[in-house]
Amino acid sequence: MTRPQLVTTQAELKDATAGLLADAGAGAEASGRPSVGLVLTMGALHAGHAALVRAARQESDVVVVSIFVNPLQFGEAEDLDRYPRTLEADLDLLAECGADVVFAPSVEEVYPDGAPGIRIAAGELGAKFEGASRPGHFDGALTVVAKLLHLGLPAGAADYRTFFGQKDAQQLVLVKRMVADLNFPVQVVGVPIVRDDDGLALSSRNRFLAEAERDAALVLSRSLAYLRGQAERHEALDIDGALAMIDSVPLVQLDYLEVVDPSTLEPLAFNCRETPFTGEALALVAAKVGPVRLIDNVQLGY
Repeated sequence: MTRPQLVTTQAELKDATAGLLADAGAGAEASGRPSVGLVLTMGALHAGHAALVRAARQESDVVVVSIFVNPLQFGEAEDLDRYPRTLEADLDLLAECGADVVFAPSVEEVYPDGAPGIRIAAGELGAKFEGASRPGHFDGALTVVAKLLHLGLPAGAADYRTFFGQKDAQQLVLVKRMVADLNFPVQVVGVPIVRDDDGLALSSRNRFLAEAERDAALVLSRSLAYLRGQAERHEALDIDGALAMIDSVPLVQLDYLEVVDPSTLEPLAFNCRETPFTGEALALVAAKVGPVRLIDNVQLGY
C-alpha cells in the first residue's frame, strides 16, 4: 500500500497533477482525454470521505484530495483550534482508497495576503438553514471551494470533476449553483451519505459525542427514516410526528426539520402534510446533541 504524494504548495500541486496526467495520457489503456477527480476535505477523515475518494477513483485517471481546515467558515462561537487534525491517519486511509495526490496547504499558502477582501456570497440560498444558524459559514465555505477548484484545475485538455457528499446537502446545492452561475469548468458529483450500522450519518464531529449523546443522536436518522417510509408509500408526511420523536429525547435540541425542494431548498409547492406525497423532496434536520451540532438529511421519492 503506497501513500499518496503529499504536496503543500500550489506549484507542487500543479507539477504533481501534470506529471500524473502525462502518464495517464501516455498509457495504453487511456482513451480520450485523461481526467482529474478532486475531493475537498478538512481532514479527520472517515468512511464517508473514503466513499468520496473511491467514487473519484472509479471515474478519474488522477485523484487529488485536499486537506485544509478553512478558517473562513468558522464563526466566532465555533472553535477552529478544536477541529481535529489527523494528517498521518488521513494519509493511511487515502492510501487504501487509491488517492494519488494529497494537497495539504498552510493557511498562508491559501490566503497569502491574509483574510481575503473579496469573497463568494452565498446569497439567499445560503442564508437559510445552516446559513441562518451559522452566519457567514457558506460565504467562507464557497470562497475556499472556489479557490481550491481553481488550484486543482488541470492543465491541458483534461476532464475535471469534484466530488461532494450528500450529507452536507445545502453545501452541495450551493456548490452546484456556484459552478453553474460562474461557469467553472468542472462537473460536481454528489455521493450518497455513508452511515454507521445503527443509522447515524458519519461525521468528523461524532468523535466528540459521549456514549449517551451518541445514542440520543440516533433519533435524527430515525425521524428521517419515518418520513422516508411514508414517502415511499405515497402517504401524507407526518412531519409533526417526526418532530415529536425528536422532542422526546431530552439530550437533543432541535434547530430545524424541514421538507424542501431538492434543487432550490424552497418549501414544496404542495401541502405534503395533508395530501399524498408525490414527486421528489429533501428532508433536512439539524440539532445540537450535547455540545455537538449534527446535520442529516434523506432524499424522498427517489
